[in-house]
Amino acid sequence: MTTTIRLQREAFDVAAEVAALTRGRTDIGAVVTFTGVCRADENGEPIAALTLEHYPDMAEAEIARHAAAAGARWPLLGTTVIHRYGRLVPGDVIVLVATASSHREAAFAAAEFLMDYLKTRAPFWKEVEKPTGKTWVEARRPTTPRPSAWSAPPRRGATK
Repeated sequence: MTTTIRLQREAFDVAAEVAALTRGRTDIGAVVTFTGVCRADENGEPIAALTLEHYPDMAEAEIARHAAAAGARWPLLGTTVIHRYGRLVPGDVIVLVATASSHREAAFAAAEFLMDYLKTRAPFWKEVEKPTGKTWVEARRPTTPRPSAWSAPPRRGATK
């Protein structure tokens, strides 16, 4: 399995990243992508920007560990996770998760697994800039039962 993990300040091209993941591969039958974009509001209030911070060595290692766990759980042929940090304004792309497999079921499940991790447990800190000032956002708790479902035994060999 090919795995790309990048944490970066710079913007990236989602289509170019998917093309790089699949280039020269005829065994890939499904690519699932999730692209997170900075919204113009937080809890119904307008925002000017988000600032995302992380501890580089720890964040990269943890994301790589979860990408490896996804590869052990599902028959993936490739995974790309790119997460930006620094100051981001509404409309900026924040994150890309792309998973490739021979079949769609594995690609969908692995992408959801990785996004659930990034959204609820990845070591990032978020500061929101609103007209009323800046505030740090508390860690997000899962809003669905899915993260607990990830403790189930791995499913291998998806064929749909």
